[in-house]
Amino acid sequence: MGPTGRRSDREFEDVIMSMPSLTGRRILAVGEGLGPVAEGPLFGAVLEIAGVERLRAFGPEVADLVLIDADSTDPEALVAALASLADLPAPPPTLLIGARLPAGLVRALLKLERSDVLEAPFKPEQLTRAVISLLASSSAAAGGAPVSTSRCWTITGAVGGAGSTTVAIEVAYALAQRSRKERSVCLVDLNLADGAAAAYLGATPALRLAEFGAHAERIDASMLPAFAVPVTKQLDLLACPRDPEGFDLVPREAVLRILELTCEAYDWVVIDIPRHRRPWTVDVLAGSDEVLVVSELTVPALIAARSLSEEIERRLPEGPTPRIVLNRLATRMFGPAPTMAEAERALQRKAEAGVSSDWEAAAASVNLGGPIAQHRPKSRIVRDVSVLVDRLIADEKRRKAQATRAA
Repeated sequence: MGPTGRRSDREFEDVIMSMPSLTGRRILAVGEGLGPVAEGPLFGAVLEIAGVERLRAFGPEVADLVLIDADSTDPEALVAALASLADLPAPPPTLLIGARLPAGLVRALLKLERSDVLEAPFKPEQLTRAVISLLASSSAAAGGAPVSTSRCWTITGAVGGAGSTTVAIEVAYALAQRSRKERSVCLVDLNLADGAAAAYLGATPALRLAEFGAHAERIDASMLPAFAVPVTKQLDLLACPRDPEGFDLVPREAVLRILELTCEAYDWVVIDIPRHRRPWTVDVLAGSDEVLVVSELTVPALIAARSLSEEIERRLPEGPTPRIVLNRLATRMFGPAPTMAEAERALQRKAEAGVSSDWEAAAASVNLGGPIAQHRPKSRIVRDVSVLVDRLIADEKRRKAQATRAA
């Protein structure tokens, strides 16, 4: 972290899913034009709109964070106000936004221990990210509540029918088998209109986010046990009942709120998301530690997997690198099924892993209700997913070791 207290995109990805909600967080907004952010990127926060003179009488009871619109505030008055903030024993985290930022104003901001600059124009998620990052740095400096160590893996299909839900279920079950702690893993199905995870597991979905409408702030940790359906002692499922209007009825804020609570409650969170982008898709991907793109071994699917991976990398250049998983690998005895090497040429990148085809085991498990590993533990699918999970865990340990040595 630099002298301004600014976090990198990767650091943000590591904390966003485990951060406290903006619900109830007090933000002092300096600038009359900042009112709309209360219903948009800062939904749930308690926003006080005030003039620059409010900064001169700032105390810890006023706000958790200061947001300043530099374009609507006199620069000289603002420089003086920032100087008064810098003289406080514990200056508040401060975010300065605007298209015209005089050098003197930025220098005054740099004197604050925790501050950041967001140049206009910016996207709503960029503002949310900057605010959450500053609040995170403030909580850490104040010795606040410990940051969750939950790990989040997101899985999506390159095309419809690629088997991403099956892979997500088996990955979640494999993680649960590696844990002795009860309720340590949660599988979240965000296919809000036609999610199949509950049907595959023989469970009744209980996550009714649509009932909250635009009032995501009403969702709290006490509701999580009522939403979660136990699959095993270690594994729970969060899934909404099928509803063709599900994507329209559940707002972005509700999706992000339930994921935040889930990551606070579980050690591992596996998310099954639709391949088509939703208002919350980028937020979910940015908050993930791993992103798996599941593809079939057909040319259209491989091209779609390459395109989706490139899109994720463009949108999140500092985010998790998408890992492509080739599903339904079969020994080529008859027909033109491509080999792994041929598939990688079409992808123009290496595939992370392959999952063998075992139609009988998959069909039997779906019909019986439950993971393949539960009903057909010797299936090639179970073996391949286990290898994938072990590799991802090993990579994470290696990254942590490298970071420790670098520190």
